[in-house]
Amino acid sequence: MSIFAFFRRTATLAALLLPAWAAQAAGPAPNSAPNSAPHTVPDTMAQRLLACTLCHGEQGRATNAGYFPRIAGKPAGYLYNQLVHFRAGRRNNVGMASLLDSLSDDYLREIAAHFASLDLPYPAPLRSDAPAAVLQRGETLALRGDKARDVPACVACHGQALTGVSPAIPGLLGLPRDYLIGQLGAWQTGLRRASAPDCMGHVAQRLSGGDVSAVASWLASQPLPANTHPAPATAEPLPLRCGSGG
Repeated sequence: MSIFAFFRRTATLAALLLPAWAAQAAGPAPNSAPNSAPHTVPDTMAQRLLACTLCHGEQGRATNAGYFPRIAGKPAGYLYNQLVHFRAGRRNNVGMASLLDSLSDDYLREIAAHFASLDLPYPAPLRSDAPAAVLQRGETLALRGDKARDVPACVACHGQALTGVSPAIPGLLGLPRDYLIGQLGAWQTGLRRASAPDCMGHVAQRLSGGDVSAVASWLASQPLPANTHPAPATAEPLPLRCGSGG
């Protein structure tokens, strides 16, 4: 989805919420009963983060048919790093940057911890219409990599089940194909960056356009394992040095 659609969604949310905020600030109407209970909004993280769910879906679970990624259940360290990257401009999204510009690191950690704590079911994967040869190439890249291009397998960093690794490496299953393609393309063009050394930027630069489409198509078509949680942290070194883990 384009940034213009993002702003349309944000404007819709504002249009729905601002009248309520304004009425609350103005106090009760002159003719209202003096003993009527004032309307209050619960001060919870879920309530505060309704703006996030406008794009990322109810409770951050998103869908696998659109563009916006699921954030529910992602490792807290990964979510925090991405919020920092958006705020710092290492990820190029004007809407996200404007939402995060005034938020402190501590509050970003609270946001990350909230969504990371949500244990919600995933939808069934969408059937891929990619040719068998394309899916085979995607499976090879995901499970074995490409030594000739010095491309490590996705499972080498993102976990053998591809559900991520705590505290800061995300899962790759349950994400829309278009989102995966968009992010790999953003790394290739420099629109998405991470803390140095940017390991995913290096990997993406070594992939052809066909490779990007193949691995995204294969990942988006895979079912989730019974245990969808990120794997625990391991002492095993990653194949590449990574500045932020994602």
